[in-house]
Amino acid sequence: MSLTAVEYEERRVRLDRDLSRNAVRRLLTDHAEYGGWELARLRRYRDGTREAWMRRKIIRMRRVA
Repeated sequence: MSLTAVEYEERRVRLDRDLSRNAVRRLLTDHAEYGGWELARLRRYRDGTREAWMRRKIIRMRRVA
């Protein structure tokens, strides 16, 4: 049995302050449902902008001889 580390692809999404909470929720839900992304971190800044860190697993296919 071999232990392999899980690798993730990461993406940072900057969200404008004019977006409502529902609009942000819909956008992140679409990323999750259609792109396979999961929310790793969400940060809101004092000026009202938000930054979301999204990640998804990198699936590597093993070669079968």
